[in-house]
Amino acid sequence: MTTSSDSAFPLNDAEPAEIAFIEEASGQDDPPPLLRGTPKRLLGWIVPANFSVFMIWGAVGGVLMPLQVQLLGEAEKVANLAIVGTFGALGALLAQPIAGQISDRTRSRYGRRAPWLVLGALVGGLGLLAMGFANSLVGLIIGWVIVQVAYNFAQGPLSAVMPDRVPRALRGTFAALSGLGLMLGALGGSILGAQFANNIQLGYLVFAGFTLIVLTLFVVFNPDHSSKEMEKEPFNAGEFLRTFWVSPIKHPDFFWAFTGRLLLYTGYFAVVGYQLFILTDYIGLGKDGALAALPLFSLINLVGIVLSTLIAGPLSDKFQRRKLFVFLSSALVGVALLIPMFMPNFTGWAIFSLVSGLGFGMFQAVDTALMSEVLPSAKSFAKDLGVVNIAATLPQTIAPAFAGLIILGFGGYIALFPVGIVLSLLGAFAVWPIKAVR
Repeated sequence: MTTSSDSAFPLNDAEPAEIAFIEEASGQDDPPPLLRGTPKRLLGWIVPANFSVFMIWGAVGGVLMPLQVQLLGEAEKVANLAIVGTFGALGALLAQPIAGQISDRTRSRYGRRAPWLVLGALVGGLGLLAMGFANSLVGLIIGWVIVQVAYNFAQGPLSAVMPDRVPRALRGTFAALSGLGLMLGALGGSILGAQFANNIQLGYLVFAGFTLIVLTLFVVFNPDHSSKEMEKEPFNAGEFLRTFWVSPIKHPDFFWAFTGRLLLYTGYFAVVGYQLFILTDYIGLGKDGALAALPLFSLINLVGIVLSTLIAGPLSDKFQRRKLFVFLSSALVGVALLIPMFMPNFTGWAIFSLVSGLGFGMFQAVDTALMSEVLPSAKSFAKDLGVVNIAATLPQTIAPAFAGLIILGFGGYIALFPVGIVLSLLGAFAVWPIKAVR
């Protein structure tokens, strides 16, 4: 499929094949050819695009915001981080599926997703700047909610690129690269975030600008089909309220895939989301020691993620099997969480970082492809992926609140690990009832 325009934003109307795909297809169907470029180019661009978004979660959610909370009071840092995390989680919970439904219904010459990628990055950047000037708990909460809502408005449509544009035969590889960008962003963000520990405002400015530039370039170099000629569906209040719901009876495969992701992510990020405080207090490195060691542990984790991601994604494409890899990855994360319970020291955390990276990288590489193949309809890819992404985003944002309750109520940081193990193993078994995917 070619375009008559050489501009970055083609002005031609959506072609019949694209409209037919959206009207009739599901996640089991291949999309029409790209408007411009090749799938390989799209494969390359998804890495920096995901990196730019998830760098925010790694740098801000994992390092800079906890440090900013700590400045409000050392004694109240756990409780305050739990409060900020809870409000941010609520913003993310509402934003993802709403953003997906809105982008599914967007009609523009740039397609359904592009306007929200750029607008989300712009408003999210402004939210980060507002956080930088916050000097109270309420101000920090407001800024973090803006950040969560805005970047989820970008992240939701970005996740719809796979079912929108990628053939099924390449989805394991695409998911691997997408997951690689995600984890490089989250871990790279934690490394880079630590470098701005003494100048949090500058860090917020740098991360906001970087994400806006990268997502804008993604839109420019990967133009989508126009959606101007697609039928405009009237607003329906009942349909809007169903934004947050995909029937487990009508779509049981979708339900089980969602459940597996939710359980694993909750168990994993309940621990990793509190890494700074675990290193400070549980491992006993102190604040300065934790900030110095954090980049090293992130690099170790990254090695495991890169190895397993680059191997597992293409292998799942070759054998056209997804469930086995997802099961093994969830079980491996559960095993990794055992290590800090028995080795609460520098070496133990280093081993945990490597093993959990191997497990989580494998999961991220394959689970995204699995999810794309259980989506009910192309009409609602972004909305349904918004529901799916609640299972990925919510655990990352609610981790401070969830973990804070466990820490305060069940005997300190060590209580996080058995909870994470149980959730990870339950996530592993949740994928087996899926029937549409091997």
